[in-house]
Amino acid sequence: MKRLPFVLSLAMVFMVALKLPGVGFWGPILMLGGLIFLHEGGHFLAAKYMGMPVETFSLGFGPRLLGFHWRETDVCLRLLPLGGYVKLAGFNPEEPGAEDPHGFLQQPYGKRMLFYSGGILANLLTTLVLFTFVGADQARVIKVQESWTVVEVVPGGAAEQGGLKPGDELRGIGSLRFPGSQWEEAVSYIQARPGESVLFSITREGKPLELPLTPRLDGGKGRLGFMPVPVPLALERRAYRPGDFLEGGRYAVLKSYQLSGQVFGFLRKLVTFQARSAEVSGPIGIIRQGSRAAKTGWDVFLFMCGAISLQLAILNALPIPALDGGHMAMLTFEKLRRKDLTIELKEKILTAGFLLLASLMLLVIVMDLLKLRK
Repeated sequence: MKRLPFVLSLAMVFMVALKLPGVGFWGPILMLGGLIFLHEGGHFLAAKYMGMPVETFSLGFGPRLLGFHWRETDVCLRLLPLGGYVKLAGFNPEEPGAEDPHGFLQQPYGKRMLFYSGGILANLLTTLVLFTFVGADQARVIKVQESWTVVEVVPGGAAEQGGLKPGDELRGIGSLRFPGSQWEEAVSYIQARPGESVLFSITREGKPLELPLTPRLDGGKGRLGFMPVPVPLALERRAYRPGDFLEGGRYAVLKSYQLSGQVFGFLRKLVTFQARSAEVSGPIGIIRQGSRAAKTGWDVFLFMCGAISLQLAILNALPIPALDGGHMAMLTFEKLRRKDLTIELKEKILTAGFLLLASLMLLVIVMDLLKLRK
């Protein structure tokens, strides 16, 4: 009970932070922390199901900043917010040669697989729950207008040279206003003005901006070289109905399937060196995108939380040493082989995986910092 005031105070701080104008910063910070907490919570619950006492439940790595003890578990926050871990009492599954006083390595194959997959399952469940709420909210929208957001700018085109960037929200093109005007009107407006300056009113990272863009003559028509997508803006919503959450569940399953295909498509491009640097984001990039989403609205923010949770589940399931999927693959290999790998070989494999992941993390952080300068 001594820890109850601390927990309640922490919850109140989180609630206040979400109400402050700084939600654009605190929103994504809490999002990442929450998703890491849920992932490690999956491992924690799996360990409890196995009857394994948990010594440490950590958000982040490095020096301990603060925390509290709950039964035998030290729940703590550490300096480097790049993940988290669950350490069983007297034994760390990441260290094959460590002492195993409670018999984790003697547990059946199925239970050990459940422990390693616990975080993945927690992230998948989080995605389905968040997408269900988003889908249920969309089901009660009865009147919408379409706004437009830039998703691609042709390199070297007139739009890029004029300063237009992906992510810009269009508010006006000349005398046209969005929402309100049809996109076909905007296309005709641009095509009819080759060589003329057209004033674009946009919103970038929550701030209004005006850009004069000059369409180039191409095939007798003016062209700028960018692609927008429609973003529906809800104007009216009715009250919730029980069936809305059934629709939300269908939406969650369909959207999770579609996004999973996109993630695997991106991974395919990544391993074949076809992915562009602009498509890769690390922690800084995620916080930046989350900041924009938090300013847009709670439904967009929750959708982004669900999408990132799904990506965490898929990435952690990859058979890369030091990730959950790597441990599961190694465990399955030993099961099929009917003989464990030597401790020395396991340590070499896990060390190689850790160095690979650390190198990739450093690379994406550097790329994020370079993007901030643009």
